Amino acid sequence: MILSGRGVTAVLGPTNTGKTHYAIERMVAHETGVIGLPLRLLAREVYGRLVDKVGQHNVALVTGEEKITPHMARYSVCTVEAMPRETRASFVAIDEVQLAGDLERGHIFTDRVLHLRGRDETLLLGAATMKPILEQLLPGIHVIERPRLSQLFYSGSKKITRLPQRTAIVAFSADEVYAIAELIRRQRGGAAVVLGALSPRTRNAQVALYQEGDVEYLVATDAIGMGLNLDVDHVAFAQDRKFDGYQFRNLNPAELAQIAGRAGRHLRDGTFGVTGRVDPFDDELVKRIETHQFDPVRMLQWRTTRFDYSSLASLRQSLDAPPPIGGLTRALPAVDQQALEHLSRYPDVRDLATSPERVEKLWEVCALPDYRRIAPAQHADLISTIYADRVKRGTVNEDFMADQVRRADRTDGEIDTLSARIAQIRTWTYVSNRPGWLADPTHWQEKTREIEDRLSDALHERLTKRFVDRRTSVLMKRLRENAMLEAEISVNGDVFVEGHHVGQLAGFRFTLVPGTEGPDAKAVQAAAQKALALEFEARAARLHAAGNADLALGSDGTVRWLGDPVARLTASDHIMRPRVILLSDEQLVGNARDHVAARIERFVNHHIATVLKPLDDLSRAEDLQGLAKGLAFQLVESLGVLFRRDVADDVKTLDQDARASMRKHGIRFGAYHIFMPALLKPAPAELITLLWALKNDGLDKPGYGDLIPALAAGRTSVVTDPSFERAFYKLAGFRFLGKRAVRIDILERLADLIRPLLQWKPGTPRPDGAYDGRRFVATTAMLSILGATPDDMEEILKGLGYRADSVKAEEAAAFLAAQAPAGASAAAPTEAAETTAEAADEHDADAADAEGEAPVAAEQAPATETAEAAAAVETPAAEAEALAAEGVAADAEPVEAKPVLLWRPGSRHDNQRQGQRHGGERQGDRQGQGERREGGRPRGQPAGERGERRDGGRPNQGKGRDGKPQGGNRPDRGERNERGGKPQQAKFEARPPRKEKPIDPDSPFAKLAALKEQLKK
Repeated sequence: MILSGRGVTAVLGPTNTGKTHYAIERMVAHETGVIGLPLRLLAREVYGRLVDKVGQHNVALVTGEEKITPHMARYSVCTVEAMPRETRASFVAIDEVQLAGDLERGHIFTDRVLHLRGRDETLLLGAATMKPILEQLLPGIHVIERPRLSQLFYSGSKKITRLPQRTAIVAFSADEVYAIAELIRRQRGGAAVVLGALSPRTRNAQVALYQEGDVEYLVATDAIGMGLNLDVDHVAFAQDRKFDGYQFRNLNPAELAQIAGRAGRHLRDGTFGVTGRVDPFDDELVKRIETHQFDPVRMLQWRTTRFDYSSLASLRQSLDAPPPIGGLTRALPAVDQQALEHLSRYPDVRDLATSPERVEKLWEVCALPDYRRIAPAQHADLISTIYADRVKRGTVNEDFMADQVRRADRTDGEIDTLSARIAQIRTWTYVSNRPGWLADPTHWQEKTREIEDRLSDALHERLTKRFVDRRTSVLMKRLRENAMLEAEISVNGDVFVEGHHVGQLAGFRFTLVPGTEGPDAKAVQAAAQKALALEFEARAARLHAAGNADLALGSDGTVRWLGDPVARLTASDHIMRPRVILLSDEQLVGNARDHVAARIERFVNHHIATVLKPLDDLSRAEDLQGLAKGLAFQLVESLGVLFRRDVADDVKTLDQDARASMRKHGIRFGAYHIFMPALLKPAPAELITLLWALKNDGLDKPGYGDLIPALAAGRTSVVTDPSFERAFYKLAGFRFLGKRAVRIDILERLADLIRPLLQWKPGTPRPDGAYDGRRFVATTAMLSILGATPDDMEEILKGLGYRADSVKAEEAAAFLAAQAPAGASAAAPTEAAETTAEAADEHDADAADAEGEAPVAAEQAPATETAEAAAAVETPAAEAEALAAEGVAADAEPVEAKPVLLWRPGSRHDNQRQGQRHGGERQGDRQGQGERREGGRPRGQPAGERGERRDGGRPNQGKGRDGKPQGGNRPDRGERNERGGKPQQAKFEARPPRKEKPIDPDSPFAKLAALKEQLKK
């Protein structure tokens, strides 16, 4: 083989040297011309540039899948594979000739470089590494080396999220490209995607997305290294290994430089670097890329063009022919040769390929590209079907082709599905463009082109939807144009900038949507704030004129207007007058802000005055004087509840007129509390709890708001939670009594039940639960109103300051039997209780001066709980009989009867020993915690009342260390007398009789007593 380079010019140099532009200028200077390009995408770009220069009717586009051939076209733009083997054109150019060394496609480029010539001029365009091999193979060739128009610099390693704008990120697998594009979308707004597997139409659309500035980043494979003219400032390598069709290998310096050279355009310098998991380039590699010094190409891939079609075996043997001259190496089997190897083993194919014409036809069909990237055997099956049709029918079976095309004609599915359909339709587009393969090629060319375009558009739409934030892309483009962004606000508070949702306006606060970051964030905020300034003024005017029904105060202290938070409450000097803090942006200023603040303050004050009207009226009362006014002030400060023990002296000092004036304001003087029953409802209790929490920083304390549902459900008592803040029980209207908390008004009803039992005098009809006039037992009625068990009852009574004496059931039954008068009617206790309840409407619940109000009605305990309480608590006699009957059961061991607890008010000694603790609440807390029995005796009970009863019902008194009788000890400090405590007198008989106060003839009690006497007569 004798080759010549006469008339051939090699224009060699790195990227951005203007080689392609030079070839176009030279071609239009000739009458006719052909230019071959490595990619269909690049061929499309050059075709468009030529059309702009000489007109569409003068330019043809010929690729394996597309043909645009105007009549009498002067210039042809082709992919290298579609270039004619011979031409009469005046000019021929082949671009990227360094691909002659590519393992997969190199032999095609080598054939065109060695054999295809223009009549007047031939240009070979490529890298400078091709100079030695071209001069060796084509003696006499003229070489022109062109320098790069701009410089290339290495910028090191950067995170993907820190890469500058106008960056192309390069990876070599679809999965890696998609993963990087997804990350860029989340962090920087979006990226265009360029893959070799995409259709040219889709790649063009993605490149246009980048070139037009809709996105600032391009994620691509090495497809961008083949002459695509992109406006790239920086190239970042996210991978440096690729699969070349045969193996995974590292890219060589020349390949890295080919891709890195995309950075910089014309006279603008560019940079390159690494990102992701790629190690930084070493200094030697960086220097070679920056100075474009690479190892020359020493061998070109070659395959014979002299095929022997005499038989299949001869054709296969001719493909294995060695290169005839030095500088060439036999190419590895390409896709067409691999398909031929498979088909030569098919019996039906061997039966058909019996003549040179049929063998040549088989070789033509084997040239069908494997767009689907499937296994060689599967690709060979498709070729076998097409070949059989061509031999037997002359053309491909159109029914078979129609079925294949119909399967691909769907635009649903995601990216991978659409990519597979595009690969499928590209196969049939190639078939339709091969001469002589179809009976009606024009119809199928139009049909397949239409489907491919539709699928390509759908794929572009899916890629854009997945990897591009359209809002960010539009805003970035507008910002580059230095245009003013337009913003608007919808009726529901959605804020739009340039038609894209950028945030939400809630009340007077604007919040950007997540992901609004990066260089466009400030511009978006500025445009939004401009629209918000006017909106804030309009909203302030609407809020100022809004009714109270449009505003609401939440349990967290937030004031909402039509559902949006506009303010929150915080503590002030006066607990009933919290301070209002607006929740607004800085754009709410001046009169608008003042109007909003004033309106919200009016609402908050009105809401507190309405929900807590009794308390608000009391704070403003002008008819109270002296001690009554002071007591009212304390009640307001305590938010409606005072422990009577804390103000006992003040209450006793009040005269009847002062008490009456306080009752007019809804104040009740109970046995245990001074309180306002109207506040023991869910709404007032919730607001009271909020006000206290604001004052005492209690919104985050455990138990905040958890007791209000129990109050709303009508619960009379609840099991206490030790983790809750203790004050929340009182604020919700409950008294904390150890393991159980009881509603305050229910405790006063309990006091109404206990009072007649302690006032009963032996010899008169005995009320249920009375014992000796000084002590009582818990009754079913008490348990019922409390919703408690006998054990709970014991805790509650101890918490209220009562002390228990334990006696045997038999002794209690005998004592009561001796006390009962002959012929006492069963209705007597009920009558006495009713009389006492009537009297309670007019007297206080004081031990000495019983004067108070009627108990507040409350829901009864559940039926099951009441039944259990009724079964567990009986009168002492009945309890003794029940235990005795239980003890004589057949074959059962005798069971000791349960002692009966006789309850009495704590003595003065008990209270003194209790210590001067703050309020009855803390005393009740200690009494309700940890009081357990030791040896069957209650802890905290005076020692003189712990012993077993002896004759006469007197307690057994122990002896101290000094031999003196041992008295009671402190109720909450255990058995102190055993450690030598002072003796106390615990006998009831030893207490001096109470002095009866003279009854005022004008008091309601005197009138009630006179009425009772008349009834008895």
